[in-house]
Amino acid sequence: MQYYGTIAASFFIAFLLALLVTPLAIRLAPRIGAVDTPKDERRMHTRPMPRFGGMGIFIGVMAAMVSAAALLLPILPQQLQDGQISKLAGVLVGGVLIYAVGVADDLRGMPARVKFLLQIGCACVVCAFGVRITYFADLTGQGPTYFTGIVSFIITVIWIVGITNTINLIDGLDGLAAGVAAIASLAIAYTAFISEGMYTATVLMIAVTGGALGFLPYNFHPARIFMGDGGALFLGFMLASVSVIGPVKSATVIATVAPALVLGLPIFDTCFAILRRLVNGRPIMEADKGHLHHRLMAAGMGQKRSVLTLYGISGIMGMTAVTFSRGLLPEAAALLLIAFMFIYIFLTDATSYTKRRGVNVAAEERHTRKQNNDKEQ
Repeated sequence: MQYYGTIAASFFIAFLLALLVTPLAIRLAPRIGAVDTPKDERRMHTRPMPRFGGMGIFIGVMAAMVSAAALLLPILPQQLQDGQISKLAGVLVGGVLIYAVGVADDLRGMPARVKFLLQIGCACVVCAFGVRITYFADLTGQGPTYFTGIVSFIITVIWIVGITNTINLIDGLDGLAAGVAAIASLAIAYTAFISEGMYTATVLMIAVTGGALGFLPYNFHPARIFMGDGGALFLGFMLASVSVIGPVKSATVIATVAPALVLGLPIFDTCFAILRRLVNGRPIMEADKGHLHHRLMAAGMGQKRSVLTLYGISGIMGMTAVTFSRGLLPEAAALLLIAFMFIYIFLTDATSYTKRRGVNVAAEERHTRKQNNDKEQ
């Protein structure tokens, strides 16, 4: 019962603090220069917006994690406590550092290459505390694939940096990144909850869920504040790092397969963006309007419907991870197929719809001009 109480406390501490602190961030942002002014057509907003909402998420999640750890660790069996304190400390230290990187970028701006190197540094800090992906789940029946030493270190750094940036890259519509992060963290928390020995990962991941949901009322369309790089990098970093925490026996699916499935939408969108920029001869880190959410907007769906549609796809991916972790492979494969079918539809039909819509708009404009000319004559 104390374990269930710790889960509930972790969620509500993060949720309430994010809910209460975010209004303070709205007032603070203009005073410190954390304001996002629309400078190009890629941005969806038309007026300056505070972009310091990550403060509420950060304070809520960190406070919940520290409180939950204090309640949880003493009640864990001794064999599960070994290494958990060090790993938890690494996640907390890394979280503080990655949030500082994001805040610096929100306030002063930072070259993409410098930000990327700092992200690698933050991931290395977490690895130094013992948070590692040591082997990959058995998907072929031949047994798990083990990683040791520098190979394990490099794979973990790549994983953390990659997931961190997927959340940052989808932060393009009101409420999108916060909602997807909440869905992903909840799915991973539940997957960990039904797995043996994943107590710490469950409690910490539910804190991420609470922080994202506490911020969402202020960020859903029409948004009053953006989370900024501070919030986006922090959420992605927490999702990647916490999912790796766990005893060796249980960590394989939770640390690798489940997050990859849950975050299938932003991972796919990121990979598609990299491929698109390489094909077009553009820098990989250059922003554009080719992301999935931009295509939905171009198809005329509007911000709310676009975001809710992507929530639905993320929810399907979350259920895919849960069914996979329970060994229901045919069901997981069916859900995965449905999710990618929707993604394919949006990536193809959205473009053709936009072209048709452009033709129709041009025709309407010509008709209007003709009517105005007739009236003048």
